Amino acid sequence: MKFYYVYILQSEIDQKRFYTGFTEDLDLRLKSHNSGKCPHTSKYKPWRIKTAVAFGDRQKALDLEKYLKSPSGRAFAKKRL
Repeated sequence: MKFYYVYILQSEIDQKRFYTGFTEDLDLRLKSHNSGKCPHTSKYKPWRIKTAVAFGDRQKALDLEKYLKSPSGRAFAKKRL
């Protein structure tokens, strides 16, 4: 079975910095963030995985990512994840 991941990263140099994303390969994506290949995260690298949720359904994963990037989703993640 193929999995789709929604993840929240936390910067190791600034613990107040988080990044939420979607991927099909979690290990490769983390390496990409930490190598500086992603302009949105390169300034605060290195990153660690704070939370990762696996889905069998791609659309449900994308829906959760979209929600977590909304104001109410960020509040939820801060409090619960």
